[in-house]
Amino acid sequence: MAPQLGKLLVLAGLVLAVFGGILWLGGGGLFSWFGRLPGDIRIERPGFRFYAPIVSMLLVSVVLSGLLWLWRRFGG
Repeated sequence: MAPQLGKLLVLAGLVLAVFGGILWLGGGGLFSWFGRLPGDIRIERPGFRFYAPIVSMLLVSVVLSGLLWLWRRFGG
C-alpha cells in the first residue's frame, strides 16, 4: 500500500503546483470571490491584520469530501 500512497502524494503535489501556478500567473480573477464570502473574518487596522477564512475553508472541505466520496464510490 505504501507505493500507492506515494504516487497519490506526488500526484496531489503536482496538482497543487499547477493550480498555484495558474493563480500566480493571473488566473486569480476567476477565484477573486474566494476568501471574501460572508462568514470569513477580516480585521484590518494600522499595523495589524487578522484574517480567518472560515466559510471559504468549509466550502473547500465540502467540495473535497464530495470528490473523495465520488472517487471511492466510482473509481475503485
